[in-house]
Amino acid sequence: MIFRLGLTGSIGMGKSTTAKMFAEDGCAVWDADAAVHRLYAKGGSAVAPMGAVFPAAIIDGAVSRDALKEIIGADPQALGQIEAIVHPLLGADRADFAKNAAADILVYDIPLLFETGGEKRMDAVACVTVSPQTQRERVMARGTMTEAQFEGIRAKQMPNDEKCARSDYVIETDTLEHARAQVQDVVADIRKRMRDA
Repeated sequence: MIFRLGLTGSIGMGKSTTAKMFAEDGCAVWDADAAVHRLYAKGGSAVAPMGAVFPAAIIDGAVSRDALKEIIGADPQALGQIEAIVHPLLGADRADFAKNAAADILVYDIPLLFETGGEKRMDAVACVTVSPQTQRERVMARGTMTEAQFEGIRAKQMPNDEKCARSDYVIETDTLEHARAQVQDVVADIRKRMRDA
C-alpha cells in the first residue's frame, strides 16, 4: 500500500526544510519547483512546446523564468497558456516519480496544492506554518525579493489560516527540533493508519 501525502505551505514557512525531514524519515519526496526546473532546463520537455508559443522565452536552449515573467507582465493572458503547457508535463513527471518510488509514503511538495485542487489526488495533506512575523523575516533574509514582491506572492496564495484549517496535519516550523518531532509524529501516524487499513 502506498500513501500519498501532500505537503504545502506559503512562502517562507519552511516547506523545503520540512520536505528534507520527511526524506530523512524514509519517505520519497516529489518537489514541484524542482520538477519545473527540470522541465525548463536545456533538453527539458517544456523547452520545445514553450518555444513554439513563446519564442522569446527560450534563452540558450532553456526556458528563462525571467523572460516568462516579462511575457506575463506584458500580457496577463499568457499565464494561462504557460500553465496549459506546463501542467500536463508536471503531471507526467509526477506519475513517473510515483511509478519509480520505492517508499511506502510519497510526499508531494506542492506550494499551490489547494490553489490548484491538487489535494483531491492526496490521501492526506500536511501544511507547514509559522507566525507572519517569522515568515516575513525569513523571506527578507534571503535577499532575493523586495517587500512588495513578497506581498505580491502572499496575495496570490491562499491565506495561511485557511490552508491550515483544510489540512489533516499542521507542522509548526518555529524551530528545527520542533518541526522534526512533528514530522516524525506524522510519519508514525500515517504508518499506523496504513497498518490498520
